Amino acid sequence: MKNKLLLMDLARGNQESKKVIGGKVNGKVASLNDIVDEIEEVQLITIESDERQDFLNHTCAQVLAHAVKRLYKGAILGKGSFQNSGFYYEFQLSHSIRAEELPMIEQEMQNILGEKLEIERLELSYEKAAALLSEKGEALKLELLHEQRENNPISLYKHGDFIDLYSGPQLPSAEFIKAFKLSAVSGSYWKGDKNNLVMQRISGIAFASKKELALHVKEMEELKKRDHRKIGKEMELFMFSEEAPGMPFFLPNGQLMRNELQNFLREIQVEGGYREVQTPLMMNEKLWRQSGHWDHYHENMYFSDVDEAKFALKPMNCPGHMMIYKNQLYSYRDLPIRLAEFGQVHRHEYSGALNGLLRVRTFCQDDAHLFVRPDQIEDEMKSVLLQIDKVYRTFGFDYSVELSTRPLNSMGSDHLWKKAEQSLKQVLEDLHVAYQVNEGDGAFYGPKIDFHIKDAMKRSHQCATVQLDFQMPEKFNLSYMDEKNEKQRPVVIHRAISGSLDRFLGILIEHFAGNFPLWLAPIQAVIVPVAEVHLHYAEKLKNQLEKCGLRVNLDRSSEKLNYKIRMAQKSRVPYMLVIGDQEIEKNEVNVRVHGGKSSEAMAIEQFKSMLSEKIAKRELG
Repeated sequence: MKNKLLLMDLARGNQESKKVIGGKVNGKVASLNDIVDEIEEVQLITIESDERQDFLNHTCAQVLAHAVKRLYKGAILGKGSFQNSGFYYEFQLSHSIRAEELPMIEQEMQNILGEKLEIERLELSYEKAAALLSEKGEALKLELLHEQRENNPISLYKHGDFIDLYSGPQLPSAEFIKAFKLSAVSGSYWKGDKNNLVMQRISGIAFASKKELALHVKEMEELKKRDHRKIGKEMELFMFSEEAPGMPFFLPNGQLMRNELQNFLREIQVEGGYREVQTPLMMNEKLWRQSGHWDHYHENMYFSDVDEAKFALKPMNCPGHMMIYKNQLYSYRDLPIRLAEFGQVHRHEYSGALNGLLRVRTFCQDDAHLFVRPDQIEDEMKSVLLQIDKVYRTFGFDYSVELSTRPLNSMGSDHLWKKAEQSLKQVLEDLHVAYQVNEGDGAFYGPKIDFHIKDAMKRSHQCATVQLDFQMPEKFNLSYMDEKNEKQRPVVIHRAISGSLDRFLGILIEHFAGNFPLWLAPIQAVIVPVAEVHLHYAEKLKNQLEKCGLRVNLDRSSEKLNYKIRMAQKSRVPYMLVIGDQEIEKNEVNVRVHGGKSSEAMAIEQFKSMLSEKIAKRELG
């Protein structure tokens, strides 16, 4: 079937045609009023399909833009963006929109939806499209139009008197939007460039029913409770300062957790035959030019002059590990060489993008580089994937896997890239790992396998990454001697499990809502004496538990018992030990599990043994 037609023509006659909002043509999402040709496979998408959210959010973003144009004289349209989790639209305005104005904008959006205006797609020549946008005073849209100059004709979106550049997927009618919520107003730079105009960004999310909106509001309330910045402050885990924006300060409790996480990852590395190294925070700019990071990453790096030479804070650990490998000559019998580092890196982020521990300017990577012979690639890759699985199962995470292929801006020959991509596919298939292909999203030096974990709120976070690299060994002229005593080029496997210890901790805080597994909790037990007379015994008990390696707090306040118990529950400490006359007499502790309504009397040795066993097994509960 090789003819051109509108997708809506294919939808006519379908039993659920009134519910159809778009489709997938040859695997690509399309709107009903998109012109399609070279059709091999068509899958229709209805308002009840899982894929509906992108359509809802995109069209609702256009309704938002329409409403802002009506309400604010002189508003100039910027860019919009949509995804499953919501949408935003940016505007250039002389008036600064406040959060208090969002309900007014929502009401105007409802008015527009009530008008039941038809959504049209216009096809115009570049010249006519430019004239129309110029007439409407849309200077920024003209700039975007110029980038599409080679497209002919130009597609425009029309909704009543509202005109915008067309991009899919769009609903066939805005009537499919049954509910929506504007969530925030913030500042941004035009096209993400700090040298450009400051824009105002309004964010929101659309729904196909009011019931979905009610569930969303409930989820947002839960997310506020779980916000790692809020919990981090309550539990005294970390802080930030204006003197170091985007750079976290870990407080004693937070550093305890960071150490526990690092020790866990270190154990897995030792089991896997990794050797730990440490590389400098700052190295000569020449090194970053040699590695290729300068060409692909210099805008995200920090620089300094040292002894009349240019130096850079490292954004990644790879070049340092290349230098360590190159420090000595290896035989084919020595490989694989597995180097690991908990390396602190620095990357520039725009201030508007910073988000607690989830988006920072400096963080610690649990980084490793495996230098392998070509015949060792698949076995080493399998070993890495099993390591990642073990870590995620320990925290109770489900995950999905994505294979990312060669990007446009990359290094190396097609032959090496195809070889690397095929190796990764083979490993995933041998381990029976389900995966999706993410075309063009690989690293600039090689394809990669990314792991997306799903937290307690069903949100997806990309964390672990495994990258196969034939390029950097070439860049650094790395070699080993084969059985014929001839130089051969190793292959490098880049591996990170948490990706960033800091970000991973932020995810864990929200995943567990601060109620951490015993082994990870900064304080594992709090002792609550009934009265001051019991304090001496409580002090002895604290010392006894600490000698076993347990992290224990003692409430020495003179408050009433009920108040102490409430405060202990609020602190999210896994175990509370109440000490009174009876406990002292029997040499016991009265144990209450956090969140539990009952308590249990237990011999001290039994309690110590129970906790030690749970910690050793790294139990979730």
